[in-house]
Order: sequence, then structure tokens, then C-alpha cells
Amino acid sequence: MIVSIHQPAYIPWLGYFDKISKSDIHIFFDNAQYSKNNLFNRNKIKTPQGDVWLTIPVKYKKGKSINEIEIDNSTNWREKHWKTITCNYSKSLFFDKYIGIFEYFYLNDWRYLSDFTIAMNKKICQMMGIQTKFVISSEIQTDGISNEKLINLCKKVDADVYLSGQGAKVYMNEKLFNESKIKVEYQNFSYPTYKQLWGDFIPNLSVIDYIFNCGLKEKSS
Repeated sequence: MIVSIHQPAYIPWLGYFDKISKSDIHIFFDNAQYSKNNLFNRNKIKTPQGDVWLTIPVKYKKGKSINEIEIDNSTNWREKHWKTITCNYSKSLFFDKYIGIFEYFYLNDWRYLSDFTIAMNKKICQMMGIQTKFVISSEIQTDGISNEKLINLCKKVDADVYLSGQGAKVYMNEKLFNESKIKVEYQNFSYPTYKQLWGDFIPNLSVIDYIFNCGLKEKSS
């Protein structure tokens, strides 16, 4: 049983979904501590002027977990994001096919950040034909911090393989995982080059850049 664990993020990059697709179970780590300047509430898209950030305003409170962070709806950020997305991708090849799916998320009110991002990421997985089972970490009882927390989450879902991102190698204590009979594997993902609007190719943008420009393989019936 292969499990991946990641904090819910806003319209994340392709590698995020690649890791989910290679897992039997994906755990949204929504009770991890929230930190500023991360990708929990922001990501980049492409415009004629280059890449730009789309950032969801939040009511930040130090020490709070991601699932406790409320969206600051005092400004109409949903309308702003929606207009920015539609203006910059309306000429992309697959815009008309997929834009209606995303519209739902920007037409409705969302109180908590993680409710919004988890719902959207689940929908993107469905669009991609990803059939991985999802678990939300705050809904299962585990303790520990850092590597111990990850191990305990793996144990809760009976995983014997933990699929990690390459960047986690610097802090991953593989000995602890091995002692718990959990094998650590690292994601092998090569970012594809594809045709984009607006000049030279920019990698590592939000997944919506790929979806609107390249489309998705239809799920076989």
C-alpha cells in the first residue's frame, strides 16, 4: 500500500498531482501548522507580462493549523482571481472545455482555506482520471511531530510504502520509517515542456496552465 502525504495547496503544480496518481492513498495533511509565504494559499499562472501570483487572502493567526485558517472574504478575491484566470487563458486551446468546471469554486463562498483547496484538488484529480483514495489527516487520530507524525499517519492507513517528494530528503529520517517497516520511496517526476501562450516556456506553474493549454486524456469508460 503506497501512501503520499501533502498539505493541501491552492491550484498546485503538476508534480503535486503526479505524486497523488502514484499513490494508493493520499492524505491531505490539513492539520499541519500553517506558515506564511507558502503555497497553501497561492500559486503562479502565466500572463503576457510573465508569471504572476494568485493569492487567497487569509486571516492569519500564528500557531494555527491549516484547517483552522479562515479566508478573508472582506475583499472580492474570488472575482479578482476568476477575472485574471479567464483574461489570461481565454485564448488557450482547451479553455472553453474546462473553464466551466472551475467556475463553481469561484462562484461560491468558502470560509476555511483547506475546505476550498481540498475540494478543488479532488475535482482536478477527478478530471485527470486519478482514482486514488483520499484521507484527511484531521479526521484520523494521530500524534507525534515531523517524521513521527508521518509514520503514524502511514500506520493509520496500513501503508507499507511512503512516497515522498525529492525535496524532503534533507529532513527525512529513513531509519525511523524502516524501524516501522515502512519503505520510503522518492517521487521521480520530470516536468514536461509544452506549448504555452505568451512567449517562452515557464515551468512549475499552477496545474491550470497545463490543463488549459494541453487538455487532459479522456477517462476510458
